[in-house]
Amino acid sequence: MSKKDLIAAVHRNFSGKLTKKQIGEILNATFNAIAENLKEDGDRYAHPGFGTFQVKVRPARSGRNPQSGKKIKIPAMKVASFKIAPELKKKIN
Repeated sequence: MSKKDLIAAVHRNFSGKLTKKQIGEILNATFNAIAENLKEDGDRYAHPGFGTFQVKVRPARSGRNPQSGKKIKIPAMKVASFKIAPELKKKIN
């Protein structure tokens, strides 16, 4: 599903009460708020029935450059992870 598809699906659910442009702005604001929360607080965002986004720290490790075969050091970094809620897992399966 693309962003355009998501906006169209939400628009159908609102029976035309909001324009597609307004829905797009709401979705952008929602995802930006979640991203800022994860970025600034290193916190998590849980949406009941959907899942949880949280920040995890991937430790530093050694790797290999696939072109040269040379060993390289990969620094530690923060990554966003998602854990699916049981309700959504049941819907999918």
